[in-house]
Amino acid sequence: MFRLLLSTLVVAATAFGQMPSEMKYDPQADPNAGLKAAIERAGQEHKRILMDVGGEWCGWCHRMDKFLADHAELLALLNKNYIVLKVNFSPENENKEFLAKYPHVAGYPHLFVLDDAGKVLVSKDTSELEEGKSYNLDRFREFLEKYAAAK
Repeated sequence: MFRLLLSTLVVAATAFGQMPSEMKYDPQADPNAGLKAAIERAGQEHKRILMDVGGEWCGWCHRMDKFLADHAELLALLNKNYIVLKVNFSPENENKEFLAKYPHVAGYPHLFVLDDAGKVLVSKDTSELEEGKSYNLDRFREFLEKYAAAK
């Protein structure tokens, strides 16, 4: 029960504008419950789901969160068009059973865009969005715009 509540709270907080950098990859969270809550909210708000797979151990995950926090236009795109769901992958909990339902993840962070029913629209290796020791603003914006739900 606590895991279900925790996962629901993480998704709900994101829907109300919490920045991805304020969210954590929680090894105790139930990703199935989190996805269920994200699907419900995405349907109500006519948004896509941006499923971010990574871990607190992942330097590039933190860089991506900081990059998003530092670029208001990206946060605005994210909040307008997506419900963010962070799914933990770490030695404490690899979420193997949950992640087995999705295309192979080669590196972290990894992004999946899901429609409001939970169907995978794209599996994105975030290294394609990188530039130097950060991310490329234009490529990241194009990615978020390309997969945003039609309003």
